[in-house]
Amino acid sequence: MATTADIRKGLCINWNDDTWKIIEFQHVKPGKGPAFVRTKLKSVTNGKVLDNTFSAGHRIDEVRVETRKYQYLYDDDNGFHFMNNDDYSQVYINKGMIDNDQFLKAGDEVTILFRAEDEMPLSAELPQFVTMEITYTEPGLKGDTATNATKPATTETGAQIRVPLFINEGDKVKINTEDGSYMERIKE
Repeated sequence: MATTADIRKGLCINWNDDTWKIIEFQHVKPGKGPAFVRTKLKSVTNGKVLDNTFSAGHRIDEVRVETRKYQYLYDDDNGFHFMNNDDYSQVYINKGMIDNDQFLKAGDEVTILFRAEDEMPLSAELPQFVTMEITYTEPGLKGDTATNATKPATTETGAQIRVPLFINEGDKVKINTEDGSYMERIKE
């Protein structure tokens, strides 16, 4: 059993007859009254996001998880298929279990969290940054780059992002998968 002092981003807990992953948390110590922890929880079974407040010292049931690297193969109507590069076993994950799946392309390596007791996949985490090719964007005008203006662009996976005006079709860009923001242009 853990307490609220052990809460951290990515921790999986059993709560309300379900397994939840902590997405965000904030320890709050008001000037008057007891301390508490404000959390945002995501259900690993159905993807539902919920806000909850735990009082300080509250006991939480921590779920033991293991992480393994898997390679993304393909997706179908219901979810995604991954392969373990060590033993070539495959695992299937529902669409709601992956955040920002629009940045997932064939051959990418992701980290999958498994519940240690029954080997059930809980979620998949993309790498923090991915490199993608821009397949469509409006042409930028020379000289407009000093204003920090951005324009919409479509990546090779169909994801919509905002890029600076100097980015053209065919350019490769580095993207932050947490918020879908443009990081830099990759020169080859």
